[in-house]
Amino acid sequence: MFDRLVGNERAKETLRRMLRQGRVPGALLFAGDEGLGKQLFALELARALNCRARRGVEACGVCPSCKRTGKFESPPAERDEYKKVLWSEHRDVGRVLPFNRNILVDAVRDLERECNFRPAEGEARVFLVEDAESLNDASSNALLKTLEEATPTTHLVLVTSRPAALLPTIRSRCQTVRFAPLAVEELESYLVKNRKRAGEEARLAAHLAAGRPGVALGLNLDTYRARREAMLGVVEALAAGDDRVRLLRAAEELGDAKNKDEYEPRLDALELLIRDLWLLALRGSDAPLVNYDLRDRLARLAVSLRPGRPALWLARVEELRTHLNVNV
Repeated sequence: MFDRLVGNERAKETLRRMLRQGRVPGALLFAGDEGLGKQLFALELARALNCRARRGVEACGVCPSCKRTGKFESPPAERDEYKKVLWSEHRDVGRVLPFNRNILVDAVRDLERECNFRPAEGEARVFLVEDAESLNDASSNALLKTLEEATPTTHLVLVTSRPAALLPTIRSRCQTVRFAPLAVEELESYLVKNRKRAGEEARLAAHLAAGRPGVALGLNLDTYRARREAMLGVVEALAAGDDRVRLLRAAEELGDAKNKDEYEPRLDALELLIRDLWLLALRGSDAPLVNYDLRDRLARLAVSLRPGRPALWLARVEELRTHLNVNV
């Protein structure tokens, strides 16, 4: 049932209209930021297409077909397992996943073969190509052939946060459904009512996630606060400018991160703090902040902030991020 998914009412209505008219395209492109629930929407579409007790255009959510549709095994560890379609418990619903940021051409060729078969137990076969921006030249060309030759009972859903990374010829063969972040207040309300988050916890998570439910649900706020406190020391040192001792300590805070999994989140926290500080300097005490709970501390720093400094700091953060990605 699409109603159980939060946000993106326009996308819901688009999918309902397709189902109502019996005109679900053979190729769909679900495009939008990470954490918006695009995969969940794709699986809900698969349920609706195969549900044995559909209520209008909505899947019932409780029949055996609906229950099996979204049940996949954990992503495999071995490369060879990514050379094929990975099936859910429903034999007509599968997905293709990237291995080391690449969707393997063998997986797309297996997908092409599967697209030639009629449904095994439902009325439609639905395949998700997740992180479709990970298609390389070989797998992109193989997918083009698949899109051209799929049977009427087959539906491919390409899921991506970077649609521009796909070949124009692939995009042109798909009907695009766009997904957008929720209003922060809407996400906060959802977290309180549906996920039993405390008010302040929900508010901070919604702000940090910038309206993306999947990101909000994955946040460990205790870890974030500890990381943020360390990075606040960096910001205070930068704002002090000529305090060499504080700058050295700030450099140590960043240098303590042993790997990308810790270093990049520290950069993320640092970037958010700098942006909040810049907003306070430009717009005063009413500026909308991500780290709203640090407003007083950041406001004290903003008073003596030299013009142009935040822009330079953000550029430096981006340089560090680029250097990190190049060396992974």
